[in-house]
Amino acid sequence: MRKVKPRLRPLSEAEAYHRCHGERNTDVRIVHLEPRRPRYETQVTGEDLRSAFERKLDQREHEEAGV
Repeated sequence: MRKVKPRLRPLSEAEAYHRCHGERNTDVRIVHLEPRRPRYETQVTGEDLRSAFERKLDQREHEEAGV
């Protein structure tokens, strides 16, 4: 069985690409994306939506029981 040497440091993206694919050509390039915009604040929370949904389900059950 072959012993695996522990990695001393993480590989950069360029080093990992070179290890997997060899020399880089002009067909492939690394693109750095800008960070996502922060989400905007909403007036309704997830808990508000869940409780409103539960009320509608309860209403439907009472209407079906009465019919």
